[in-house]
Parts: sequence; C-alpha cells; structure tokens
Amino acid sequence: MPPSSARLDRFISAGTGIKRGDVRLLLAQGRVRVDGVLARDIALPVNQFSRIELDDKTLQARLPRYIMMNKPAGVVSASSDDRHRTVMDLLAGDDDRDLHLPGRLDFNSTGLLLLTNDGAWSRRLSLPEQKIAKVYRVSVAQPINENYIRAFAEGMHFAYEGITTLPAQLRILSSHEAEVTLVEGRYHQVKRMFGRFQNEVLSLHRIAIGGLVLDAALAPGEYRDLTTAELNATTQIT
Repeated sequence: MPPSSARLDRFISAGTGIKRGDVRLLLAQGRVRVDGVLARDIALPVNQFSRIELDDKTLQARLPRYIMMNKPAGVVSASSDDRHRTVMDLLAGDDDRDLHLPGRLDFNSTGLLLLTNDGAWSRRLSLPEQKIAKVYRVSVAQPINENYIRAFAEGMHFAYEGITTLPAQLRILSSHEAEVTLVEGRYHQVKRMFGRFQNEVLSLHRIAIGGLVLDAALAPGEYRDLTTAELNATTQIT
C-alpha cells in the first residue's frame, strides 16, 4: 500500500508559500523535479517519500525506514516516558525523527518489534481485520498439558469486556514452554489466557509477525533495517 498522496501543486504551495496558481508557471519553466524527473503536471501525486526539488533547492528528500528491533525487557514500547527507557532511547546516534511503532510489546516482554516512518505501512500491519499472525515463545510457572491446546483453539470468553478471543494456536515445546500464535492483540492477552489456568507467564518473547521472523543474530536492544525480501514479505499480507 503506497503512502498517502497529495497533488504536486498543493504540496509545493504548502511548503513554500507560493500560490498554487504560480506553481503551474514553475512547472512550465522546467524548474521542478520529482524523483529526479522534470515535472509538468500540477496534479502529479506525490507522497511523503517523493524527492521534490525547486531549482537548486530540495523541498523534500525523506527516505522510508523499516526497522526490526530485538526489544529487551525493561524498556517501554513508546516514543517517550517520564520514568523508563524507551525503544527510541535504544536508537542512539540514529535518526529517529518521525519513527513510530506499528504494534507494541509489554514492559517486560521481549523480541520482535517494528519501527517505521511510513504511516500507511504501519496502519496496514495494525488493522485488526488483517488478522496478521504473531508468534510468541512463552515460559510459564506450571506444567502445560493438552487442555491448554483445546482452550486456546476454542477461544476464551472474558466477561469483563464481554469478548471472546479468536482461535489461537498453542504448541507445547516442553513441560513449561509453549509457542503461541495469535491473530489479534488484546490487552495482556497471552498472560490472561494462561491466567485462566492459574499459570503465571514468566517470559514472553515475540519471534514473528506475519512472514517476518526476528533475526537471531540481533542481541537484545539491537536493531537493523529490514531487507528488501523481508519488506516484500510484509507487503504480501492481505
């Protein structure tokens, strides 16, 4: 899904104060380039990542960023916090302007976290109707048995909110560890589902979102830009 767009004349007028009627003349004189090409159409759609130049002046040259981070425990998934370090604080020395999070992890949860400055991409990943699978590795205090598998698959009713969770997949990895796949992200959902069995979640680690898998080479707190193949995997989500 491309970023939201606007007409070229409106963009230039808003960014420079030049009247929209005068922008047509600028284009006729060959003074405007969009992504390196002379622009002639005042209605040409441009977006937040279009490179726009007027004469020798660059009006916009933003590049999209798509970042994978291995979130450590004890860090807030937010742009700012008065009491705790945030994931933005881990981007030391990097350009974090306009970055935001299409989805969060709890304070003590770890694993795959995404950051971007592309609002359209973010919204697409966050829409509930997309039902994008998120995979977590969970360790708990008490042994897990086959009853958990059935209960997760059937969905659980939470009377306080009057909701029933969508079917979730639970795969037992060991007596106290499981892999859980959800297609929704309700408040503390995994912890509350295990709580139905009076079983405390000791650790929660997200390993995948859709077709995107956390890079095992990333240590907690480390991050990198998505590869082209990884970004394409997210665009295949429908």
